[in-house]
Amino acid sequence: MIRTFALSLLLASPALAQSANLKAAHAQIAADYDRTIAELIELTEIPAPPFKESARGQRMAEKFKALGLSDVHIDDVGNVIGIRPGKDRAAKALMVAAHLDTVFPEGTVTKVRREGDTLHAPGIGDTTVTLAALLAFVRAMDAGSITPARDIIFVANVGEEGQGDLRGVRHLFGASPLKARIGDFISFDGSNVARIVNGGVGSRRYRVAFKGPGGHSYGAFGIVNPMAAMAGTVQGMYRIVPPTDVKTTFAASTIAGGTSVNSIPNLILAEFDMRSASTANLKALETQFLKIIEDSVAAENAARDTRYGKISATPELIGDRPAGTTPETDPLVRAAARILTAGGYDAQTMASSTDSNIPISLGIPAITLGAGGGGFRAHALDEYVNVEKGAFVKGLTAGFDIVVEAASIKR
Repeated sequence: MIRTFALSLLLASPALAQSANLKAAHAQIAADYDRTIAELIELTEIPAPPFKESARGQRMAEKFKALGLSDVHIDDVGNVIGIRPGKDRAAKALMVAAHLDTVFPEGTVTKVRREGDTLHAPGIGDTTVTLAALLAFVRAMDAGSITPARDIIFVANVGEEGQGDLRGVRHLFGASPLKARIGDFISFDGSNVARIVNGGVGSRRYRVAFKGPGGHSYGAFGIVNPMAAMAGTVQGMYRIVPPTDVKTTFAASTIAGGTSVNSIPNLILAEFDMRSASTANLKALETQFLKIIEDSVAAENAARDTRYGKISATPELIGDRPAGTTPETDPLVRAAARILTAGGYDAQTMASSTDSNIPISLGIPAITLGAGGGGFRAHALDEYVNVEKGAFVKGLTAGFDIVVEAASIKR
């Protein structure tokens, strides 16, 4: 669901009065434009395929150190972390993150091509542009001599995309010693600046191995076939009528298996994706799906010859993203909406699947925002971002102001 923010929530904020410090920070973002674009190009051209983000992570760590962030380190799973100390070191910190990884496999050419006011390359908008934004934010704080009210923990995290399954942020809120320090979380992901993702679309993803005896397509004709059980599962899934109260979706996504065109396969692998912003809807859908697998296997074993063995199916959970919502009335959401609206954006709240899913599911206020001048064709080889200076600087400035305001929230 997409909702335009109510004007009643967009009251002036004393934390962002146009002080000399803030004006100096804004001026730095504008003056820093060429450097930010150069860093965007540099980082984009360091490939960061799923589970292989280390080279880009090392470069971000070097940049964090050069900017003077405290306690810069790379944690056990590859997240790059640096701290901007605040006035109240004992207060719960604000974590500000952008993910290192892209969806593109190893070997994808990530050379950036410029055409006027656009930069083109795989992964440039999702979400390398926001890595460059984090660096610009720190420099702006330096230029404005801005000490946040509480610590800001900057993170370039691994594992947001695909089967990364939010592993970087999952670690930060799980095994990491930082988890007890985090009071609010902002993820910068993509370049849609007007978007405030305050809802986490949850997902459950399965790889199902359908197994059978296999055999010659002519000589063993009539025996059970795992492909038939898989087909029954797909057909059964698509007979499900999804609920309409909260958008709930499913997809049969990939298939692999078989040995030759003249053989009955002994193994078929299929992957399935289920999503909803409602935890209850997602659980109900998953329960139906698992029952459909059982019924499809039983139907195939009853329909054909099992003298060489029966069909079996083993569902393997390969993706688990929790659902949840940060209320629109939360100070973090209100601050983002207020600042975006003041900047001339049509601020809209919505649900999506991002790194914020993890803290939201734990009851920690979290949102995901965009940065820059707009991005297009995400997850496509012809992905590109708008870097026209006015729009790009405006988008960075809005993100910066939200970070500064969020750091002043008392929990």
